[in-house]
Amino acid sequence: MTTLSAALLLFLILDPLGNIPIFLGLLKPLPGQRRRRVLARELLIALGVLMAFLWGGKYVLDLMHLRQESVSIAGGIVLFLIGLKMIFPSAEGMFGEVPEGEPFIVPMAIPLVAGPSGMAAVMLLAAQEPHRMGDWSLALVMAWGATAVLLFSATSLYKVLGMRVLTAVERLMGMLLVAISVQMLLDGVATYLRAPGLG
Repeated sequence: MTTLSAALLLFLILDPLGNIPIFLGLLKPLPGQRRRRVLARELLIALGVLMAFLWGGKYVLDLMHLRQESVSIAGGIVLFLIGLKMIFPSAEGMFGEVPEGEPFIVPMAIPLVAGPSGMAAVMLLAAQEPHRMGDWSLALVMAWGATAVLLFSATSLYKVLGMRVLTAVERLMGMLLVAISVQMLLDGVATYLRAPGLG
């Protein structure tokens, strides 16, 4: 996987377009200048969490004696469920009800930006090719940067594109995620079946 394709995968997983209506709703009660500060803070927290999983995930897997194909299969399943929810959203939203007041960490940083699928994806990248950590860090920063640009432009995008277009794009991204998750799942199963001691 190239750095660019990894960045695209992570961008799809972070799902900034799908998060625009939720973020606008969460930030609406705050004054204009405060919104930007809160959004910047939450995005930086999300980046920190994802970087921690990228760089520390391998050690957690080693500590728990989990093989990389286990993470691939689990990541594929989580990604599949997230993709399905993007295609067929529920009335209460992706992650159910959210707490009132100024958002802090939950739900904007975690799980809306740094969600379980994003954490699993960066851990999987690190576990599969640990010698390319610089590439994966760059891919994560690229995906996060594109996500930040879209979320900071949320109000304008919402006015220009409208809810229908945003929903259509999110569902298209969901279909791509489902396809990627199936491939990830199949790769994990194939690697497991090729492992020594199974035959």
